Amino acid sequence: MTYEAHLQAAADWFKSSYSSGGGNCIEVANLPTLGRVAVRDSKEPDGPILAFSEPAFAAFVEVVRGAD
Repeated sequence: MTYEAHLQAAADWFKSSYSSGGGNCIEVANLPTLGRVAVRDSKEPDGPILAFSEPAFAAFVEVVRGAD
């Protein structure tokens, strides 16, 4: 099994509560057993997956939240 297939199988994907149902959404999955957070394009659920360390993803979210 490839790493990406493992991520697909292990992931419980969700969209942000701020998503308006439009076509420009990402989905996120917490993967605590791997110490990763996975991100994919909601329009292509079988497409590429980006996996970040938990601290890197938390830093990204903090920067985005402060970008107002």
